[in-house]
Amino acid sequence: MAWLAIIIAGILEVLGVLNIKRLAMGKRDALLYLIITFGSSLSLLSYAMQTLPMGTVYGIWTGIGTVGSTIMGMVLYGEPKEWKRILFISIILSSAVGLKLIS
Repeated sequence: MAWLAIIIAGILEVLGVLNIKRLAMGKRDALLYLIITFGSSLSLLSYAMQTLPMGTVYGIWTGIGTVGSTIMGMVLYGEPKEWKRILFISIILSSAVGLKLIS
């Protein structure tokens, strides 16, 4: 159950980052969604840390947030899709998988 909590927390983190972008674009409802998504994400992160090692939980949570936000930026906002960005996203993903395998 803790692993599911980390995955959902990471997805909520990505949604929170997207709401930061929406807030910067002048969307007023984004602030409410930002508070809800980040608050829920941190609550689930805290829940997962009760069972799993802190370093593993935090590493996977930030990995999902970083990779998800970068990909969403490329897809939704036309950010560059250079091979270097894809390479480093792959490194982050493989690191998260490695943390899962050793925990």
